[in-house]
Amino acid sequence: MSGQSLLVPGELSPTRSVPGNIRRPEYVGKPAPTPYNGPEVQTPETVELMRTAGRIAARAMEEAAKAIAPGVTTDELDRIAHAYMCDHGAYPSTLGYRGFPKSLCSSVNEVICHGIPDSTVLKDGDIINLDVTAYIGGVHGDNNATYLVGDVDEESRLLVERTRESLNRAIKAVRPGRQINIIGRVIESYAKRFGYGVVRDFTGHGINSSFHSGLIVPHYDSPHATTVIQPGMTFTIEPMLTLGTYEYDMWDDGWTVVTKDRKRTAQFEHTLVVTDTGAEILTLP
Repeated sequence: MSGQSLLVPGELSPTRSVPGNIRRPEYVGKPAPTPYNGPEVQTPETVELMRTAGRIAARAMEEAAKAIAPGVTTDELDRIAHAYMCDHGAYPSTLGYRGFPKSLCSSVNEVICHGIPDSTVLKDGDIINLDVTAYIGGVHGDNNATYLVGDVDEESRLLVERTRESLNRAIKAVRPGRQINIIGRVIESYAKRFGYGVVRDFTGHGINSSFHSGLIVPHYDSPHATTVIQPGMTFTIEPMLTLGTYEYDMWDDGWTVVTKDRKRTAQFEHTLVVTDTGAEILTLP
């Protein structure tokens, strides 16, 4: 891997405004969301609303990704996604979630997840994950992907490709009647072929009217993940693979999570609904 300098915090721009006619999630303006106590299995009507939210999130991410290039700031990517969601009547779910100050997460190079968009300038050879969630119709749609910035070294490019493949394999493993740890088993067994670390402490999650319902979807083979998958369940799968350790440090901002050895990491995510025979992706553009 080329000798890239480690990331440091940049300057935050002012909080972006959301038109007053756009419905806010209940947690906006509060220190934490109200705990979810509803079902993990959703009605067809809720799933249809989640298709709309997921589509907007996916398209907002695509729009921001079009601007990824050396010299572009992560704050500019946030501006683009924010504008797209607001223009389509959606609230950016991360904005104000437990105090998060921006409308997407931008995680560069050694950042595992939850990077805050700021004045950081993308450089040739970087990789960047965009994590975008949209709230509309009372429900959320959540997705992310890792992108290459300019001319990226082979080791990083393969990490990105294989992380995407680990998500695809995990989605294909979803079946009613299986325990949810099948997801982590498939991801971990694939990642081990290449000596990658599989992040454990940040997971997929149940999602519906709640951003994080309480259902946990580990990306490694956890013996505790015994929840039985049922038709109508909605959750995310979002593997985070690393070139080294899965252990991490957190910046003083309380959000930005970096690999302890500062080696690179990639992530991909979709929101899914379980069908009678498998899983449908709800975050397709």
